Amino acid sequence: MPKAASSSVGIAGRPALRRNQACRSCRKRKLKCDASRPHCATCVKQWQALISVPAPVGYAHPTEPQCVYDPVDGLALAPDTDPLEKIRLLEEEVSKLKIQLQEQSVATSSTSPVNHSLRRHPHSLLRPASASSSASGSQASGSPGTSLIHNLDKDHFTSSHSSKTLFRNEGESPELLTIGNRCSTDAILNLIYSGWNPDLPDPQLLEHYVDVFFKCDPCGPRILHRPSFLAALRLHPRDPLFPHSAILHAICASASRWSSRDVAIMPDGSRRDEFAEYHASKTRQYIDKTMATGEDIFHVVQACILLAWYFYQEGRWVEIWIFAGFQTRVAVPLRLNYPGTFSTHGSHSPSGYLPPPKDFRDLESRRRTWWMTIIFDRIVSVGGWIHAIDERDLGTELPLCGADFEAEQLMPSNPQDMVTEDIFTTHLPRYTDSFLLLIKAVMLFGRVTDFNVRSNLRAPTAPSKNQDPFVLPGFTELDALVCGDFINNLPHIYRLNHGVTDVPSCKSPVDTDLYMVHLIPHAATITLHNPYLNLDEMPCLSTLRCIEAARSILTAFFMLSATSLDITRLHPFVTICWYLAAVVQVQVCKHFIEIGDEVREAQVWGEINVLRQAMLDYGTRSPIGTRQEKLLQGLMREIVRLTSQKQPLEVGLPLYPFSHSTLFSESGSRMPQDGVPFAPLPNPNTESHQPDEEPPCNSLAFGTDMPPPAPLACSVWSPNDPQGSGAEASLSNWNYSP
Repeated sequence: MPKAASSSVGIAGRPALRRNQACRSCRKRKLKCDASRPHCATCVKQWQALISVPAPVGYAHPTEPQCVYDPVDGLALAPDTDPLEKIRLLEEEVSKLKIQLQEQSVATSSTSPVNHSLRRHPHSLLRPASASSSASGSQASGSPGTSLIHNLDKDHFTSSHSSKTLFRNEGESPELLTIGNRCSTDAILNLIYSGWNPDLPDPQLLEHYVDVFFKCDPCGPRILHRPSFLAALRLHPRDPLFPHSAILHAICASASRWSSRDVAIMPDGSRRDEFAEYHASKTRQYIDKTMATGEDIFHVVQACILLAWYFYQEGRWVEIWIFAGFQTRVAVPLRLNYPGTFSTHGSHSPSGYLPPPKDFRDLESRRRTWWMTIIFDRIVSVGGWIHAIDERDLGTELPLCGADFEAEQLMPSNPQDMVTEDIFTTHLPRYTDSFLLLIKAVMLFGRVTDFNVRSNLRAPTAPSKNQDPFVLPGFTELDALVCGDFINNLPHIYRLNHGVTDVPSCKSPVDTDLYMVHLIPHAATITLHNPYLNLDEMPCLSTLRCIEAARSILTAFFMLSATSLDITRLHPFVTICWYLAAVVQVQVCKHFIEIGDEVREAQVWGEINVLRQAMLDYGTRSPIGTRQEKLLQGLMREIVRLTSQKQPLEVGLPLYPFSHSTLFSESGSRMPQDGVPFAPLPNPNTESHQPDEEPPCNSLAFGTDMPPPAPLACSVWSPNDPQGSGAEASLSNWNYSP
């Protein structure tokens, strides 16, 4: 009895088994099982009892207990073969798969759609069977050959719809290399078995996209250390220093804008790049995984920033605002907003924060990641949306110069941060380059946004055109900083150089950052003064400020058009600057229509159309251009209805006579399709945006009936001459002070 009681206690103390965890023999005979591996205790006892009795003649006892378990999910039962036999069977299976792939390749070599698909997607054989597979980088289930053949059939199906596809001209991308079909079956299998992520393009094609990304993208490469990144890309895929797959997917999505990938036109008129969408979805999967686990959080945050800038270039506004808020909220718990991107006081906090930077490169990468997040947050606010993080909470010092970062030249941290009193007027020589000035210009624009939001947040009514804004607290100081002090205090080499040159020996004809440094303050001026622009009351300082800023933006475009630069290489925020200048010109044009001045009205129509065409030209590569132009059409509906011009949208203004290309041409009519979404730019003084109705004219052409005015010193309407005396006015005559 005591022995039985002890056994009963032992059984009761044993943890209960889950369903189907017991072996099959015990379940079949309804015996108790302890689920021990490889054989449970019950089966071992029965086997020992069996072999204790001599076997009958002609019968042999089993060499081990007959204890079999159900297979674990995802794992097959081990076959009853020895290891050498198993290896031989696997080698035979691989050989058969190779033969099948070769036969498939020979059978389809004469089929043009498949060859065309392979030329367009040489990496497609490396994709898993489903685009929604896990982002962990693991291979698809099943044999490799089966999934490869499945993907080949999928590409053949996709290519049958190529009649609805438009292709970019390879000549527009000088960096684009001719990528042949380098995907042989042996190379594919070698990549898979070597640990290469099958969701990525093959290594050579991936290196090409990375090279295009660093050469062409004006936004994303800031946060990556190019020399070490390219070196890490040549490491083994399983090396800990190999670039994170999330970053590589985001780079592929961004670089696709500069390659000759096919772009499908959707029924609503929008464009869809299958290659970019695939890699953007993969980046999203890594972001979702990190949100749940926190794994590789800093690398995934960098990938999130790259993807956010890609969405901005594509004009995908809902995703832009979501990502702007998401990445700032993620960066704050990482403590990137602290000096040195790390907080020494807070050891009691959870362990989710980043450790201290391990070296100079790590520290500077964190700084640049943080500031690119803040720049993105300021840019997408465009003067009327509240920021995700207040300027007072930015403790991180400004980054170092780009040349010092790439050369990994050890230097003391930048002594300037956002609490530095004269940060917008003092620029230290050792800590100043175009990118640092761009950060300051964008932050200056952010101060205008903060002023507008906080002034109107609790105001009972919208700002009135008849009120004097200079009586508002802080307006005079902000006006002086935006309208003159910032640009006038730039270092001499940056103040006189607008970033535009046409010297053939130069690496790039335009310094995109420096060009934007000279443009953003004018856009900020319009944003600050536009609510108080009043063309019926003269003189009005806000009106003078807006008109001067709009013409400065137009003059900067004329200067740019005199070079051979492709304007699609500019920072995408340039389209917002063009839009703001056009908004002012639309109001000026309405004033001329009301007073009946057809001559100067025609000139303003030409300037509006110049800016419209600039947006459309930019839209050939980035949809943000066409969407901003479509938004402008919504503002122009009233003046199109009121004007006496027969074809106002065809009134042209020529560029410099020595320009490399005319602005308007017969083949240059590129209007946006119906139904394309646009950005609802907030402006409390702008008329309602209703883009459903299109203007009566839907094409742009050069108007030869208008005398060509000179762009720098032309016969322009001056607010000091409201009655239209036609006096010659130069831009230099429009310098006013409050």
